[in-house]
Amino acid sequence: MSASDRGGAVIGDITAALDPILAGLRRRPDLEAPELRAHDAADRLLLELAATEHADALVGREIVVVGDTHGALALGALALGARHVRVHQDSIVAERALAANAAAVGLTACSHHPLAEVASTDARLALVRLPRALDALDAIAREVARGSHSGVALLAAGMVKHMSLGANDVLRGSFDRLDVSLAQRKARALVARNPRPAGEIAALEPARARDAALGLEVVAVPGAFAGASVDIGARALIAALDRAPRVGAGGTIIDLACGTGLIATTLARLNPEARVIASDASAAAVASARLTAAANGVEVEVVQDDGLGSQPEARADLIALNPPFHVGAAVHTGIALRLLDEAARVLRPGGELWVVWNSHLRYAPALERAVGPTRQVARGPKFTVTASTRR
Repeated sequence: MSASDRGGAVIGDITAALDPILAGLRRRPDLEAPELRAHDAADRLLLELAATEHADALVGREIVVVGDTHGALALGALALGARHVRVHQDSIVAERALAANAAAVGLTACSHHPLAEVASTDARLALVRLPRALDALDAIAREVARGSHSGVALLAAGMVKHMSLGANDVLRGSFDRLDVSLAQRKARALVARNPRPAGEIAALEPARARDAALGLEVVAVPGAFAGASVDIGARALIAALDRAPRVGAGGTIIDLACGTGLIATTLARLNPEARVIASDASAAAVASARLTAAANGVEVEVVQDDGLGSQPEARADLIALNPPFHVGAAVHTGIALRLLDEAARVLRPGGELWVVWNSHLRYAPALERAVGPTRQVARGPKFTVTASTRR
């Protein structure tokens, strides 16, 4: 058999192993829609590179996977011969999607870990989906370099249109060698090798900033949306909250999709006797919200949750929501609409949902349907704040 024939046979074996896994992946409990997929070309590129160029570090070994959205990387690696996969996923929704897909195909040799604990000295291969934020990539690279075998290779990939040249510099901060793959199916991979000595790499500390206009300190761990700044939607909602109903002792307020916790912190200041809960699907957001509340001297309960799944029905007096408008890299209103339904379930009759939204999206009819009568509280060139009363 010629070299080209052997190469073709290897690719054929990889395709045969991967295709059934990838074809059967579902997004549940994440939003499912015809235009949304549970894997993409970057996932396949990472798996093909692992199998063709790093097989000795993959087959029969433990590997690390970071940023897997619905299980393509972890389950694909197991199908290609990995013994065990240590996984870190920022989103609890992604964790649950991986668990559901793993159970469906009977590949369950995965364990979930916080980012600081995901690396293993037994692991010589890490597969990473490039995050949108460079500080998140920096934190991942540091932890993999610090905690893995000295021969580890970190393979990070994304769709070319979403990649930044800054990612190269970030990886070079923790690894001595960096190679860039050719683009395939509009995806590209970065391959980092030769980690720097662990003693030269410190864990990345949370970012802190004082917002003078709000009189608040913002604390953000790597990967938290907007970092240690205040996104303009949150700022618009916070500016309107002094007009929200006050909630006293025994009442419950929720900051849904809380991000770094600035809205929850503001609500706790305005309602010192109420129980204030901050909820987000993101581990980075939850960690940031705890730190932000503590930095501002207020009491906030912070939970990682898929929407408000852990909250009982008809208990909350007030819910504030600065909804996400992206599903991965795609602009999509589906998650926001789901969160409106969640808020309606958890609000008591007569309770209020305060939402900030991009004015051009015209959410008022959806709020009327999901929650109840809706009034405009504030409106600017970009954002509208509304209050909806639960029927």
